[in-house]
Amino acid sequence: MKIAYAFRRCALYPYNGAGFPTDAADRQRFLKKVKEIGFDGIELPAMNLSDADVAGLRSELEGAGVPCVAIRGGGGAAHPRVAAANKRSMTNAVHFASKVGAGVVNSTVTTPPRDPNGKGTYRGESVSQGSSRLATNSDYERTASAVSEVAGVAADLGVELSIEIHQNSIADNSWSALHLLDLIDAPNVGLNPDLGNIYWTYDIPEESCEDAIAALAPHVNYWHCKSLYRVHLPDQELAIYVQVPLPDGEIDYRFAISALVEANYSGYCAIEGVRYGDQFLQDGRSVAYVKSVLADLGE
Repeated sequence: MKIAYAFRRCALYPYNGAGFPTDAADRQRFLKKVKEIGFDGIELPAMNLSDADVAGLRSELEGAGVPCVAIRGGGGAAHPRVAAANKRSMTNAVHFASKVGAGVVNSTVTTPPRDPNGKGTYRGESVSQGSSRLATNSDYERTASAVSEVAGVAADLGVELSIEIHQNSIADNSWSALHLLDLIDAPNVGLNPDLGNIYWTYDIPEESCEDAIAALAPHVNYWHCKSLYRVHLPDQELAIYVQVPLPDGEIDYRFAISALVEANYSGYCAIEGVRYGDQFLQDGRSVAYVKSVLADLGE
């Protein structure tokens, strides 16, 4: 199992931008630090770049020792207002992944909330809009059809699709993700069992992370890893979740990594980086922890 950086903060003084640095010197300093703390590759969002610029980016990443291994892009097809645009986004991400050398496109199948001001628009509530609890058969069928079409394009380019289990999504737990995967029925489509997303979808998690990873492990082709502390406010039907490095949270990643090793998973453990504070200190602790668990398991 290799370790990728799904960074969610990108700051290294004096650079403090909103995303991946556009300045070459800032990028090089950032990538050097990413490599130093132990990452084998990096996840990026899909970008609107010329072929020449993509080739240059690929060369730069590979030269720094942190090639792009996954692209994120796309969205759900259950809601007709966004279905066509999300399918185009996923298709564009596939083409970008092929050019930049990434083997996987990671996509959620989230949909916009029916009531943007209502309950269930955010994680940690007793309701989750767009969830599997509220989904219909046709929601799954429309989504599966759209993903299957993109999967055909991806297969021709040697790219896999990974459906990320995510809040506000018809694939928000193990059974719903497996149901959708069965409907898609494409050999180059697998699952991203983001346990953090399962944990913080509702104020009371609807399944344990141990049960989820045991069910999902044979179907994983990419894997986001983050951990959290949960502060439950039962009178308000609300939970607040605080992200922390992997060894410090309430998700048992020793159990989860063991399940993936048992399933012979050889892809990437993509550490979803912290959003606040010293990212390199905190995310470096997550890398060291994963490597120590893999060593204990003889990997």
